[in-house]
Amino acid sequence: MQEEFKAEYGLSTDALFVDSEVNKSGNRLENYARALERSKKMMQIIDTAIDLMRRKHKKGEFYYWILYYAYLSPQQCENAGAILQALESKGISISLRTYYVHRDEAIEVLSSILWGYTSQDCEKITNLLTPD
Repeated sequence: MQEEFKAEYGLSTDALFVDSEVNKSGNRLENYARALERSKKMMQIIDTAIDLMRRKHKKGEFYYWILYYAYLSPQQCENAGAILQALESKGISISLRTYYVHRDEAIEVLSSILWGYTSQDCEKITNLLTPD
């Protein structure tokens, strides 16, 4: 899925991240705009990875809803019980213990898509995200 992520969306680190060089002249508005653009691009990467997981992984739809109610929903669930109720409304009936197991699996799958993609360019990304 990592290769598919890169191939399907044609994303490259050069296109995804704004140059992290700090404007030495002290133009705070420009620096702020760069930081906002970089954050927007990072969110696009995460959204794309979630979409890919949802469509391509054999348990993608199931994992999507678990992650959605645990982390992505605009109306945050108060606790695991509320998440289980929300999942039930989607026709997903699981126990609390099973929820935690599958939540961890979903995080692992999403993480492997994100980090697997970036591992090839890890040095470039690290250099872009950390000050010299």
